[in-house]
Amino acid sequence: MMDSHRDRVGEFRGVAGPYWSLRPVGGGAEWEAEPERVRPADPMERLHAKTARANARSWGALL
Repeated sequence: MMDSHRDRVGEFRGVAGPYWSLRPVGGGAEWEAEPERVRPADPMERLHAKTARANARSWGALL
């Protein structure tokens, strides 16, 4: 899912009150998003998120 407010791609985890819980692709800390600002991520957005995570892991970043 693409959170247009934060310009982040995340996986849908559930509903928390009026918000949706999303987490980064591949794991990490969840965040809450307003449902009206979330849409399905297109293939390029998903690929970009996965590549960014793989690059960060290769640099030894804590995720």
